[in-house]
Formats: sequence, C-alpha cells, structure tokens
Amino acid sequence: MTGAFLNALGILLGALFGLAQRAPLSLRTQDYFRRALGAFTVFFGLRLVWLGVNGTFGSCVKQLFIALLAVTLGNWLGRLLRLQKISNRLGRFAGSQIAATRSKMPPRAGDGFLACTVLFCAAPLGLLGVVTDGLVGDFYLLAVKAVMDGLAMTGFMKIFGWPAALSAFPVYAVFGALTLACQAGAKPCLDAHGLPDSVNVAAGLVACAVALVILEVRKVELANFLPAVVVAPGLMWLLR
Repeated sequence: MTGAFLNALGILLGALFGLAQRAPLSLRTQDYFRRALGAFTVFFGLRLVWLGVNGTFGSCVKQLFIALLAVTLGNWLGRLLRLQKISNRLGRFAGSQIAATRSKMPPRAGDGFLACTVLFCAAPLGLLGVVTDGLVGDFYLLAVKAVMDGLAMTGFMKIFGWPAALSAFPVYAVFGALTLACQAGAKPCLDAHGLPDSVNVAAGLVACAVALVILEVRKVELANFLPAVVVAPGLMWLLR
C-alpha cells in the first residue's frame, strides 16, 4: 500500500506547509507545479505502456490496438454508468461545502474534513493509481496525486484550518482497502491468465488523458475512462 501511504503523507505535508506559510503560492509557482505534474503524469503513463507492451512487433501492435479499443469501450461503458456525472456531483458537493464555509466564519470542524475527503477520494487519478499499485505494484500515479493533493491542501488550510488535514486518514483507509482488494481479488486471476500487462497499457493511456486535464490542454471526462482497466484484460483474453 505504498501509494496510499504516499498520498496520505502528501496531504499531511501540504497541511503543515499551509500552516507555516502566511501567503498563498504565487500564480507563477502554481503554473510551474502544474506543468511539472502534467509532465510526470505523461512520463509515468507512457512508462506503464512501455512495461505492458512486449513480444514481437506484431504482438506489440496488437496489444496497443486492444488497449485503445478497451479505452474506447471503457469510455462508452463509463457514459452508460454515468460515472462522470457522479464525479461531478461529488465535486459540486465539495464545492458547496467550501463556498458555505467561506460565508460563515469560523467554519465548523467537520466541513473541511468532509469536503477534502470527498475531493481526494473521488479523484479519477487516485482510483487509477490504486489499480496499478494493487495489480502491478506501480505507485507512481498515486505519488503524483500526493503532490497535487498536498498543493491543494495548502490552500484548504487557509479556509478550513487544521481539521482539513484529518482527511489524510480516510484517504489512506479507502485507497489502502482498494489496493488490498485488487491484490487479493483481481491479481491472482490476472496473473494466472497472463493479463496484468493489458491493465498496464490501458491505465497508461488513461493516465495520459489525465495529463491533458492537468496541463489544461483539453477537457476530458476522466471518470468515464476508468472502466477501461476492467475491459482491457477481458478483451485481451477474448482476442488472443
């Protein structure tokens, strides 16, 4: 559960930094971090693709084709399940908590805790990172999310105060439990049929889509792409 631990640690370190710093980060500094995080997300996404694609040239092309097909079908399935709408609803709930807290000072202790917990746990990058950490031990996507959440927490500390930092504990509990579920439930089955690589490639492609949002290149309904990591091994098994 390295990724879950790093995510929680990033939130706590961001909270400490937010308490210690009097002035918010400058726009130039925020833009620098955004570009750096976007670049790292692309790098780690392509790294997953590189690790997952292997064999002859024809085999590599086939694996990439199956992964792209899985991403497309996963997006359709995500739309059918309305995953993005659910994600947007959670985001609006957290936003309403933040807006309500700004209008009533001092804030209630539970407002910041609840808003930050919902935001950090519902992030598509976090759910994607949990899958890669649980199935193949690749925690780098959650490490990127740890930095993102830490930077967000520096601002939340100015609004909510120290109770917001307690959101690190449910984040660790939720992501840790999901990681263990992937390890105990899905990993043995995928290993038995030689399918973890298909999850790697699909997750890497979705991570690159996450980078488009971080870099503000294009708006992407990220939550709708999450089923791709479930569709990919099924397609690989069928099209062998």
